[in-house]
Amino acid sequence: MNAIHPTALVAPEATLGRNVTVGAYTVIGPDVTIGDGTEIGSHTLIEGETHIGRNNRIFSHAVIGSIPQDLKYRGEKVRLEIGDDNIIREFTLINPGTEGGGGVTRIGNGNLLMGYVHVAHDVIIGNRCILANAATLAGHVELGDHVVIGGMTPIHQFVHIGDYAMIAGASALSQDIPPFCLAEGNRAHLRGLNLTGLRRQLDRETIDALKQAYRRLFESGEPLRESAEALLTDQENPAVEKLCQFILESQRGIPFKRKNNVQ
Repeated sequence: MNAIHPTALVAPEATLGRNVTVGAYTVIGPDVTIGDGTEIGSHTLIEGETHIGRNNRIFSHAVIGSIPQDLKYRGEKVRLEIGDDNIIREFTLINPGTEGGGGVTRIGNGNLLMGYVHVAHDVIIGNRCILANAATLAGHVELGDHVVIGGMTPIHQFVHIGDYAMIAGASALSQDIPPFCLAEGNRAHLRGLNLTGLRRQLDRETIDALKQAYRRLFESGEPLRESAEALLTDQENPAVEKLCQFILESQRGIPFKRKNNVQ
């Protein structure tokens, strides 16, 4: 049975699964779908065409599905999709997509969004990511899986961040960060591999291959794209291939300190 506080306002048209908890003074709009076992704290607003999966925990004063903060938005039908087992802490703001960005903001499974996080329109977040307090994702940002964003870090629109990357707190990021890498600073640039995170998830052979690839890509002084293309033909490690492919597909460039002024 659902446990809905008597002061909550849940539209009759909203779809709630089994064992959903809704706290005091929370408002849920008519186009909202909420999966089984999800808990919603007090004073929360969930509106728009918002689809929330199972076993999520949404804390008080979160605002989920309100219209995009984009002056081009003219009321077109857009949506927000949130997967399963996410934790969304207090005062988090998550907007749906826009027509120009594909119409959807999508958050995967098992993510932790700490207090005051902002997820803007058309953002894509993978699985098992951690966004610390007041991390701010502008429109069209894409995060892979197992990404960690430190607190008080703004991320420029259209930036892509690869799997297992980590951005240090109080950084300001305006370019793409490849998978497995660590970035820090204002403006942020690469500081090495995210070895702490990699050791928790990957085997030693893969980590050693990534270390060798990182040195060739970012510390050799060779042109970055040429190094990435050469690595793709030299070896067959899937993690290194993912790293090189990300570099070749980057639209905003990779922020690292080049040696000998090689571009």
